[in-house]
Amino acid sequence: MHVLEYLHKPSEVNVKIIDILKQDKMSLSFEVFPPKKETSFDSVKAATESIAALGPAFMSVTYGAGGGVSHYTLDIAKNLKEKFNIPMLAHLTCVSSNKDTIHQRIEDMKAAGIKNVMALRGDLTPELIANGRDNCDYHYAVELIRELKDSDSDFCIGAACYPEKHPESANQKEDIQHLKEKVDAGADFLTTQMVFDNNLFFNFMYKLREAGVTCPVLPGIMPITNANQVERAIKLSGSFMPQRFKSLVDKFGSDPEAMKQAGIIYASDQIIDLYANGITNVHVYSMNKPDVAEGILRNVSAILGKNFAG
Repeated sequence: MHVLEYLHKPSEVNVKIIDILKQDKMSLSFEVFPPKKETSFDSVKAATESIAALGPAFMSVTYGAGGGVSHYTLDIAKNLKEKFNIPMLAHLTCVSSNKDTIHQRIEDMKAAGIKNVMALRGDLTPELIANGRDNCDYHYAVELIRELKDSDSDFCIGAACYPEKHPESANQKEDIQHLKEKVDAGADFLTTQMVFDNNLFFNFMYKLREAGVTCPVLPGIMPITNANQVERAIKLSGSFMPQRFKSLVDKFGSDPEAMKQAGIIYASDQIIDLYANGITNVHVYSMNKPDVAEGILRNVSAILGKNFAG
């Protein structure tokens, strides 16, 4: 694999994400996910290392569903931080955890030198849906954000947002009010759910600013490189799929290599359009695919001022 000329210096590893976002220069970051089981740890570790070798501005590591394999989140984040000197953003969900567990996770992150946390409610498990959440210690992400702010840890805190409103919100106005509550509670920046139509993101940004939410917002871009990803992406995010994207899938979805190339180009085109319209920081959901991450970075390397090295 060709890699980008690595630009991070060791002294930058403990930088806070908010400081990266406040810089007046374009950047690209990647999200990776931890293994679901121990037997796949080595392959996931190798994939995340290949993505880290590309030199993104920072990387985020998601949290295991229901917290079941949550310790892998910190294992992956710590490895990339130490091996590649990359600022790391560790996800932390709360709805399936009690206060003691969350407090221990916070202490573990502090011990690992993790400075950035993505505070999330987390998906509702079938058990929580069936039994209700009356006895849960946490119901919403804003409660976790307050907990992190009170932990005397000096974390930089990120939170999630939905440009087309959260599926559980009655309307977008209500959803934006909840986002404002998260920012007022201490969230330093927001990252969107996957977006396939930049116009929806720009419209969302206008409404956020109008509501008084002034923190940095990273658009989340998901490269769809397999036709089977489309249905899952819609189910996870409720995202609107523009007709030009549907046409792309209809035309190339049955040809894996063509679909991969088309998906990389579509995502790259979105990122370039975001940069051209004043968005300086973009977050890419890499799905642990180094070749896809490399393809996107190759397409925007000159824009970011990076060069490929053999």
